[in-house]
Amino acid sequence: MTTFVGTQKMFIDAVKSLIELDYDAIEAYEAAINRLENEDYKEKLTEFKSDHERHVENLSEVIRSHGETPPDGPTVKSMLTQGKVVLGNMLGDKTILRAMLDNEKDTNTAYQEMLKRDDLWDDINDILNRGSEDEKKHKQWLESCI
Repeated sequence: MTTFVGTQKMFIDAVKSLIELDYDAIEAYEAAINRLENEDYKEKLTEFKSDHERHVENLSEVIRSHGETPPDGPTVKSMLTQGKVVLGNMLGDKTILRAMLDNEKDTNTAYQEMLKRDDLWDDINDILNRGSEDEKKHKQWLESCI
C-alpha cells in the first residue's frame, strides 16, 4: 500500500497523519502478535509495537506544545493493515511477517517524506530522525526473517 503521509501541504496536517499511521501500525502489530506462533517473533514485534507507541507519544507531545490537538486513535486504514495480517494468519508466521513488512514500508516512506520537508519545526527534527531510525530497524529485521 502506498502512503501519502508527509506530502500534505500544511506541516501540522502531515504530523497528524504520521501519528495516525503510527496508530495504524500499533493495531497491525497487535493483530500480528496475537496470531504468530513463534515466540521470538512475538517478542520482537512487541518491541516494535512499543517503538510505535513511543512515536505517538512523542509526536503528540510536540503537537500539543504548538497548541494543536493530536489524533487519539487509528484511522480506517488500520482495518486494511490488520486485514493483511489476518489473511496472512491463514498461511503462517512468514506470511504474517510479510504483511508487517508491507506495513513497515509505508512507515519508512512516511518518515523519509517528513524529513525532506523544508518547514520542519525545530522541536520535532530529532523525534523524526529517531522515528526514522526505528522504522529502518523494523524493516531490516523483517526482511532478514523473510
